[in-house]
Amino acid sequence: MPTISINLKDFEQLLGPAALGEATAGGNVLTAECLESWLPLVKGELKDHDCETGEVRVELQDSNRPDLWSAEGVARQIRIKLTGAAPAYPFFVAKPQAKRRLLVAPGLEKIRPYVAACTACGYAVTEAGLAQLIQVQEKLADIFGRKRSTVSIGLYRLPEIVFPVTYDLVKPDDARFTPLGFDNKMSLREILAVHPKGSEYGALIAGHDRVPLLRDDEGQVLSLPPIINSREIGEVRVGDRDLFVEVTGTDLVMVVLTLNILAVNLADRGAAVEPVQVTYPYETALGKSMPTPLDFGRPRSIPIQTIREALGMPLEPKQIRDALSGYGCEVRGSKDKLTVKLPPYRNDLLHAVDVVEDVAISRGYGSFEPVMPSQFTVGGLSRVEEMSDRMRELMVGLGFQEIMANILASRQELIERMRLTGSEWDRIVEVDNAMSQTFSCLRQWIVPSLLRVEAESTRSFYPHRLFEVGEVAAPDQAAELGSRTRMALGALIAHASANFSEVHSSVDLLLFYLNCPYSLEPVAHPSFLPGRAGRILLHGTAIGLIGELHPEVLEQWQVTMPAVVFELAVDQLAGEAVEKS
Repeated sequence: MPTISINLKDFEQLLGPAALGEATAGGNVLTAECLESWLPLVKGELKDHDCETGEVRVELQDSNRPDLWSAEGVARQIRIKLTGAAPAYPFFVAKPQAKRRLLVAPGLEKIRPYVAACTACGYAVTEAGLAQLIQVQEKLADIFGRKRSTVSIGLYRLPEIVFPVTYDLVKPDDARFTPLGFDNKMSLREILAVHPKGSEYGALIAGHDRVPLLRDDEGQVLSLPPIINSREIGEVRVGDRDLFVEVTGTDLVMVVLTLNILAVNLADRGAAVEPVQVTYPYETALGKSMPTPLDFGRPRSIPIQTIREALGMPLEPKQIRDALSGYGCEVRGSKDKLTVKLPPYRNDLLHAVDVVEDVAISRGYGSFEPVMPSQFTVGGLSRVEEMSDRMRELMVGLGFQEIMANILASRQELIERMRLTGSEWDRIVEVDNAMSQTFSCLRQWIVPSLLRVEAESTRSFYPHRLFEVGEVAAPDQAAELGSRTRMALGALIAHASANFSEVHSSVDLLLFYLNCPYSLEPVAHPSFLPGRAGRILLHGTAIGLIGELHPEVLEQWQVTMPAVVFELAVDQLAGEAVEKS
């Protein structure tokens, strides 16, 4: 969850005199304790307070509200509740054509297709304001924008830009500019290779003979999205009064929403925000030409009875309307049904429960009377956990040592080192927004985790007998989320004379004590020696694998001793135990 820094003096100005008087009971001096009392409105928690600098750190418990990831957003939500009035942002009102234009070049639909922009004039950037601009830019791009893959942000000094601005495609050697943090001009290719941001984010536009570039009508380069801004135009300083803001990305709704958030943040600081007309050469979900910022939200109809049942309170329609209006929503309706529309800087209304949550937060959770449960229940272990514990006991009794490994691993460990590339076993669940390639996939079996430990244990006395009972994941289009998670037992034996017969005897003894008669059938598996691998069957259904690991697998893991392994599906064995009982 995002954690943001807030300067209390700056926050006082963002709240405004009316809200500040309400928050401080007329004292007009905001304290950390006072701010903490209002943080439930934003699902926030005060984590730290530096009395000398007046800085507080707030952890926000909601990943669906990126508009709150700044001092401006937190102040806005509290101000709306304290004053009972939502701010008006006239730049969201539809206009025929914005006077400034941004033109999108053909071909960008295959690389980074979407852009949104606006101008903000009249606000002299303060030191605290600049810190918040940098903070919200980083939070939105890194967390909401998935490390700039779906959203990246650029801020520029407006007076130096000649419109129209072009969002173009150029060859990496055909344009040069001085990037932020450097003193000399560099080609786009050099920036991607040498600049720290080029090394960090260059993969987002790699694999194309041309890359995105923002430049004005006189050819001045604004930035290389999503990598780095130009130092001449894209270095905002304290005292700048007129700004140009742009957002590029691969998801149009996220791009526009991000710009909407930045626009209202600047407007809350006193800037006059003007839309920029963005024109595409291709169709988008919002048309080929649109002014941005743009209010793309749609009203949603919610039965009042749904809200009452979810909250367990017989609230009157007026009470519900007042709660939603006091939280910044537009509300219309009758005694049976309400039509709710979120403000343009929010896009988290996915279900009726989201409206219910806004009502509960606005009214305050303290307003609900606690009700004791009417039924008494006793918790217990599931069948799978009972079977897991039983198997752990048996494995320890067989002389194995238990390990506990992470379910996350890399594709190199799960596929490449196991010789599975291009085989029928080359299917794994991958993390879409992985923070590190080391933890970018969910393991599909336990054996790679055992080999990781074995590779670090070459100086320990042999034999090595390791096992783990843990979760694994596999793609499954029939499942709700496209994958299924199951429990598995994996075991490894490593020493100079480790062989199939030894590991077979361990499986035989384990399943004997579990009262699960089984059989083996040969299987051709890339991770095992040919003719030394088998599929473990229970009533004709495969429940695991057993075999001697291929020397190439051992070499990939730098394991110096022969190793034999087996793996069993705990879920299926638990089901067998239920049937017998």
